[in-house]
Amino acid sequence: MQDFNGKVVVITGGATGIGKGFAKAFGQEGARIVLNGLHQDRLDEAKAELEALGIEVTILAGDVTVPEDVEALAAFAWDWKGHVDVLVNNAGIMVPHAPVLQMPLEHFRAIYEVNYFSVVVASQIFGKRFLEQGTPAAIYNVGSENSLFHGTPLNGAYVGTKHSVYAITHSLREELPEFIDVSLICPGFVVSELGPKENMQHGMPTDEYVAIAMKQLKAGEFWVVSHAYNAVRIQAKHDQLMKAYESYAPRYEGDKQYDVRTVVQPILEEHIGVKLNPVG
Repeated sequence: MQDFNGKVVVITGGATGIGKGFAKAFGQEGARIVLNGLHQDRLDEAKAELEALGIEVTILAGDVTVPEDVEALAAFAWDWKGHVDVLVNNAGIMVPHAPVLQMPLEHFRAIYEVNYFSVVVASQIFGKRFLEQGTPAAIYNVGSENSLFHGTPLNGAYVGTKHSVYAITHSLREELPEFIDVSLICPGFVVSELGPKENMQHGMPTDEYVAIAMKQLKAGEFWVVSHAYNAVRIQAKHDQLMKAYESYAPRYEGDKQYDVRTVVQPILEEHIGVKLNPVG
C-alpha cells in the first residue's frame, strides 16, 4: 500500500513502544489511527501525544486474547469512519527467560495466547471484513528477528511464538487476494517496554526503527527487515542447512517427485477450490 493518506489504521498493543511508533508514523502519512491496548490510562496518554502532533486518533481498551474484544475492536473501528484499511497485529509480551526444560507450561500458554493466537484471531476477523469491503487493505503482523533465527538463548517460548507468526503470515500471503497486502514485520532489538528497561534501553531507537520499516510497507514488501547484523545470523543458519542437505540429501534429477508443494498444491486447489499465490 503506497499511500496511507486518509486510511484507517488499527494497531493492537498501540499505547507504547513499536506500536505507538507506528501510530505516529502512519499518522504523519495522513492516516487516521485506532489504538488498542489493555490499559486505558496508557491509551489516554498515547492519544494525547499523537493529537499534539496533529494526528486524528481514537482508542479502545481491550484484551486481544479474548475474541469478543477483537470483534468489538473491529466493529468500533468500522463504525468510526465507515471503513478500515490496515490492521497492525503488534500486541506482544515476553515471559522470563528460562531453559525449555524448566519453563513453566503456563508461561508457554500465556505467551502463545498473546503473541500468536491473537494474531490468528484478529487476522480472521479483520481479514473477512476486508474481503467483504473489497477495497485495497493490508494485514501487517509484527514478528521478530526471532521469526528468522534464534535471537537469544533461554528464550524458547518467545522465539517459538515468533516462528509461528511467520508461518501464519506466510499462509495469509498465499491465500488472500492481491488487493490485501500482507507483510511480516521483523524488528530486532528496539527500545520498547517488552523487556526490562535496563536491557531495552540499548536497542535501536523506536522512531529510527519505524522509519526503516515504513519504507518497506509503502513498497509492499513481505519481509520488513531492519537490523543489519541479522544477515550474519541468517547466513550462518542457511549455510548449516545447505551443508546438511549437500551431505545427506543432495539434489538429483527428478527429485521433485517427493516435493510436498509440487504434489499437494494442485490437489488442494482442485478439491478445496482455493487458488493459491505460490511465493516459495
